[in-house]
Amino acid sequence: MTPHNEAKLEDIASVVLMPGDPLRAKYIADNFLQDVKLVNTVRNMFGYTGTYKGKKLTVFASGMGMPSMGIYSYELYKFYGVNSIIRIGSCGAYIKDLNLFDIVLSRNCYSEGNYALTLNNDDCHLVASNPELNNVIEKVAQDIKIPIYKGNTVCTDCFDVYMTDVNKFLSRIPTDFNPVSAEMEAFALFYNAKLLNKKASCLMSVVDSKFIEKIATPEERQNGLNNMIKLALESAIQL
Repeated sequence: MTPHNEAKLEDIASVVLMPGDPLRAKYIADNFLQDVKLVNTVRNMFGYTGTYKGKKLTVFASGMGMPSMGIYSYELYKFYGVNSIIRIGSCGAYIKDLNLFDIVLSRNCYSEGNYALTLNNDDCHLVASNPELNNVIEKVAQDIKIPIYKGNTVCTDCFDVYMTDVNKFLSRIPTDFNPVSAEMEAFALFYNAKLLNKKASCLMSVVDSKFIEKIATPEERQNGLNNMIKLALESAIQL
């Protein structure tokens, strides 16, 4: 056990799907997995292990923000033998081409924050997802005919909708980076994977946009992400 995870070593699969919301982890376990076991309740950060089409998988919530994702993904990689984590979360869109509930696969992630500097004395602000894992997800998306948008993403230290001037934030991003969306956890996940020689990818469903007035409700965020969940599960069984 770790300070944040009461699961036994054998309770955690080598492939983990990681939503931010503990109730989304429960939703996936209840609706998609078989032979499910609740393996963590510490801080109500629910973790479940079961099978999907015969493959053992774990769904484990990360909480919101890089510090929380940093803790849980680090412990899963370092102490529980996890090899691959696919984050399944929500994002805000920064391009007109993306509509609500479109799915984004992150290629590279940029952060203004100092997660890498604090953790590893590394003044790093740009980190890539795992190409091998992304290739699996892309192929599965084609096979099961779920459209995805591939692009670079930013990871913010606050909810971007609450920024006093999001355009000033965007002006500080490297000019050739061209982010398609923003979320709050992927940089810490990708950096931990890089540090520990593991694999990480990030799938996101659009729940708000600079170009759309409507914002997805909490209920829509909870239950409207089934295509992304299905894509992650179908990809996980290929690993």
